[in-house]
Amino acid sequence: MILIDGKASAAKVKIRIKTELDSMALKQKPGLAFILIGQHGPSITYVTMKQKACKELGFSSFLHHLDEKVSEKDLKILIESLNKNPDIHGVLLQQPLPPHLDSLKFLTAIDSEKDVDGFHPINMGKLLTGDMTAFIPCTPKGVLQLLKDYDISVAGKEVVVLGRSNIVGKPMAALLMQKNENGNATVTVCHQRTKNLSEHLKRADILISATGQPNSVGAENLKKGVIAIDVGLSRVEDLSSAKGYRIAGDLKFDEVSKVASYVTPAPGGVGPMTIAMLLENTFISFLKKHS
Repeated sequence: MILIDGKASAAKVKIRIKTELDSMALKQKPGLAFILIGQHGPSITYVTMKQKACKELGFSSFLHHLDEKVSEKDLKILIESLNKNPDIHGVLLQQPLPPHLDSLKFLTAIDSEKDVDGFHPINMGKLLTGDMTAFIPCTPKGVLQLLKDYDISVAGKEVVVLGRSNIVGKPMAALLMQKNENGNATVTVCHQRTKNLSEHLKRADILISATGQPNSVGAENLKKGVIAIDVGLSRVEDLSSAKGYRIAGDLKFDEVSKVASYVTPAPGGVGPMTIAMLLENTFISFLKKHS
């Protein structure tokens, strides 16, 4: 079994970006704006990690931490101001939003040219039609890069994606089935309503699990030699930890690692690549302005 090291792959991406940015010797730096609403613990942690990564590469980061009860009007005004700001090359609206705010409405309000998360309908539409000039959602993009780093081709493979979210499942499937060097897979998307899930899992040459259900996938239905990619990250109560919790993935790692040929750890697998791809998308946006 080979452990897929997301930290090492992410470090390579960061070095490449920083080297190119430093060689340009420009006064302006890539600017990434974060909109964080409320006091959702995991969201605060994620944004802090993303800001730290920006600092490492010499990016400018701008945090707008809003009250949980922020009005639609005020949020819209903020997004419009960031869209117009020439020092901002990417705008990230941290999910989830409070119940009174429509996520799609405000993701759509972000300029598609600054939508470095890749969630705007224009970028999603481009992805579905095979236009790779779109900003690709960071987690699926990171998964593809990991597979590429380990010389794993998906062409002709049976790939099972667990989960159908707009953030991971749907764009992941769209990327895998593209008619290009990184695609040409036969993709099955499974979800809560899927019947006979075990039968789908047994056929998987590559399994990509993105359900957010900790320790929900064991080895009993996986074929020997499967390539297992764990996207899920959940907080699980752990009273032995100083924080009172630990991070767990979707996969029962101890089981799956015994049958898999390649497997990602969680944490330390896909997570670091998600942040690296966010930085890459922001850098791409920056380069477009300076081309």
